[in-house]
Amino acid sequence: MQANPSTPEGKTRRLRSAVLWFFALSALSVFAQELPMKIRLHVNSDIATATLVDNATTRDFVALLPLTITLVDFAKVERIGDLPRKLSTVGAPIGMDPVAGDITYYAPWNNLTIFAGDNVYADGLVRMGKVATGLAALQRSGPLKVRIERIQD
Repeated sequence: MQANPSTPEGKTRRLRSAVLWFFALSALSVFAQELPMKIRLHVNSDIATATLVDNATTRDFVALLPLTITLVDFAKVERIGDLPRKLSTVGAPIGMDPVAGDITYYAPWNNLTIFAGDNVYADGLVRMGKVATGLAALQRSGPLKVRIERIQD
């Protein structure tokens, strides 16, 4: 049974509904503003930017930012660095085929991995994003000291 809209009970119910809708729409708006999320990577005097994908691993990674990490060469096409803690891999695929510019998490070693070139499929890799600008700075031989921060729009 619905309350009469002209009674105090009906007005309270309408107000409560309006407030709930407001908070629901606000939450959706904030969520929409979060995607796509962008980061800036300071590599010596150069800057690279990247766009991140939305997954549990990426959200866990972003919680670590800002972060300074040293990336070293691995297998000529990867720049890898140890993260301060393991990241969530909930819902992540088993692996992936990385290409130049991919930013990934290599779960077995707890590494941030940025691909300077294409590579073959690997189990344990979780895609977190893609370098949009400045990949050349990350393709140089390491070790590279990199400061990673979120870009606030």
